[in-house]
Amino acid sequence: MTTKLGFLGLGWIGRSRLEAIRADGAASIAAIADPSRDAIQAALALAPGAAVAEGLEELLAMKLDGIVIATPSALHAEQAIAALESGAAVFCQKPLGRSAPETKRVVQAARLADRLLGVDFSYRDTRALAAVHEIVRSGEMGTIYAADLTFHNAYGPDKAWFHDPALAGGGCVMDLGIHLVDLALWMSGGAAVEGVSSRLFAKGRPLPLDPDAIEDYAVAQLDMDDGQVVRIACSWNLPAGCDAVIEATFYGTAGAASFRNVGGSFYDFVAERFDGTRREKLVEPPDAWSGRTAAAWARKLAADPAFDPTIEEATAVAVVLDRIYGR
Repeated sequence: MTTKLGFLGLGWIGRSRLEAIRADGAASIAAIADPSRDAIQAALALAPGAAVAEGLEELLAMKLDGIVIATPSALHAEQAIAALESGAAVFCQKPLGRSAPETKRVVQAARLADRLLGVDFSYRDTRALAAVHEIVRSGEMGTIYAADLTFHNAYGPDKAWFHDPALAGGGCVMDLGIHLVDLALWMSGGAAVEGVSSRLFAKGRPLPLDPDAIEDYAVAQLDMDDGQVVRIACSWNLPAGCDAVIEATFYGTAGAASFRNVGGSFYDFVAERFDGTRREKLVEPPDAWSGRTAAAWARKLAADPAFDPTIEEATAVAVVLDRIYGR
């Protein structure tokens, strides 16, 4: 029986995930919903047989196997919980929740419903980062004692809700830093975060304890219980001299491995291994990775729709983000 999916939110990310899942063939695009008629028409060009729903309630009434959510962050948790409680599996854009308690509620709903829940930590599925992960976890680099992770976006989000902490849950840390924290924890192989220190800035000024402020630059240090120190930096609108700086480098007692973007690109990445002053290139672009995580979730859903406890990794990320924000 074909797995039938509904798509809620059809901006460029939602359409990208729809196209990736359709191309992969693991599921059919049964229904779509978005308040923008232009977005609907663009999605129908990719999935002409899809039914058009007015919103989540209509999607859930169709008794679909899963719902792919790509709506503003403030809506993620409640929409995901409603879908899970209706019996549908969920694949959600990050963040799953705007805080650790909100994220935990979604994960608990998936556990109680015994339904598959996925979150779009898409950089894990780039070929370059997968190669770095394999080397780091293999032990070839000896003991990993330090990591530097960076995500600077020379532009800022163009939607107003991103700049409202009540709607977004935070600024550049919630938007970009969430990927860095996820990668740091994923690479650590289960090490726990013992200490967190951070500094957040808005337009070059340190943030006060102001619930209405939103950060556009942040640095943080995570002290892991295995002795590793992780340094994270992220920003919007930074004069970085290129469109983006995206890097993750892991240092061990027997070498280092690095993932980084090429020429300021948001999409092209290389993986390299370092030995002293020498470097070896492991992976080069091109790599059509942006919808790979969504397609993998759809394949997993087709094989087994039951709850997957590895989603607790999203809760661990949310806990660290709360600590970076000092909440």
